[in-house]
Amino acid sequence: MNIDQDRLAVLQRWMLDALVAPDGVGADTVDATFLPGPKLSPSACLAIYQRSYILRLRNCLEEQFPASRHALGPALFADFADEYLRVCPSDSYTLHELGRRFPKWLEDNRPDRGKPPERRESWIDFMIDLATYERDLYRLFDAPGHEGQPWPDVSVDDDKLILQPCLVLVEYLYPVAWYYHEVRAGRSPQFPAAKHSYAVILRRDFLTHTFPVTRLHYRFLSLVKQTRNLRGSLEAIAAESEFPIDDVWRSWRREVRRSWLEAGFFVEKKGDQRPIHQT
Repeated sequence: MNIDQDRLAVLQRWMLDALVAPDGVGADTVDATFLPGPKLSPSACLAIYQRSYILRLRNCLEEQFPASRHALGPALFADFADEYLRVCPSDSYTLHELGRRFPKWLEDNRPDRGKPPERRESWIDFMIDLATYERDLYRLFDAPGHEGQPWPDVSVDDDKLILQPCLVLVEYLYPVAWYYHEVRAGRSPQFPAAKHSYAVILRRDFLTHTFPVTRLHYRFLSLVKQTRNLRGSLEAIAAESEFPIDDVWRSWRREVRRSWLEAGFFVEKKGDQRPIHQT
């Protein structure tokens, strides 16, 4: 790397810091770096970009975490967003990834982090779960999917069924999917009580859907994802739960198979097609 590239990298880093944390930039440094405009000082010129940059990124986070914004309120969410952007500035060519680290940032910076779990604030647990759900949902918008290809019907043999590529299995301490959809419907839900919840989030025909499932169904689908062997997963569930294998097969065939196929849980196995990885 030559000296010009070194200077450019330093200037780029300084510019990013100036945009994300404008209070830390002195007027003398700005005047020494930029030329004035026809009617504005260097500091006034930079201030235009500082305001618009943060507002644009904050608006992106509001779009990616609408239920979190509703839960916190616009002013407090803006404070959280600004601090997050200062610590975790955009590191991708696309703003689609802007909120990637937001749930973990909330977890890492919770004020009661040093306390034992039983003494932590429940509303913080809820906010982390809610932000995690919104990120899980948002990242499926552009994930590799099955659009444009045929979906299996009930005639397809179980041995040929695997989970579709644009599907994630999630679990939370709170019913955050319910809260999110209440907010999106224009209602003002109260913070829900803690309740362990399991769900399938998937995209079919360019629309995302969330399907609540039981703990046992979650375990079964997790095994299908890991092994790509539906029959073997049913047998493993029977062994783990100590349910008779005939009852497990009967439940699969009569209670969930058709509805899950119609919802888009499964595709027909071809080659080495695999679901996307969870993060």
